[in-house]
Amino acid sequence: MRLLVFATLFGVFFDAGDALQIQCYQCEEMKHNDCSTPEYIVNCTVNVQDMCQKEVLVKPDGIHYRKSCASSGACLIASSGYQQFCTGRLNSVCISCCNTPLCNGPRRKRPPPSAATSSLQTSSPLLLLLLIFFLPLLTLLHVT
Repeated sequence: MRLLVFATLFGVFFDAGDALQIQCYQCEEMKHNDCSTPEYIVNCTVNVQDMCQKEVLVKPDGIHYRKSCASSGACLIASSGYQQFCTGRLNSVCISCCNTPLCNGPRRKRPPPSAATSSLQTSSPLLLLLLIFFLPLLTLLHVT
């Protein structure tokens, strides 16, 4: 019975039953990485398109970008199939896949080390609170 209570509370706090949906940038044949602005953000199909895809094409008139939602299988097959054509020279095609929101946009600059440690410190109280809450439940499960 206690195990059932623990499992229920764990499910409520971490809500493992939500459908997976990711947001990606989506555009066709854009130059200069122009489609990494809010108007190009789309919601991908729930539980089907679980990755973002980015294609970089080198053409005579410059670098072109295609960005879209993709299923993990299709994206990974396409990216591995085009590896040999990803040279960075004229007529090069590079396809990359990623699985975090808006990851097919511009590369983000890494924050300075002090910002990273301060974000870790701000999440510590939440982790401590969760530990304080769940520790008594775990001991109750082992008492009897």
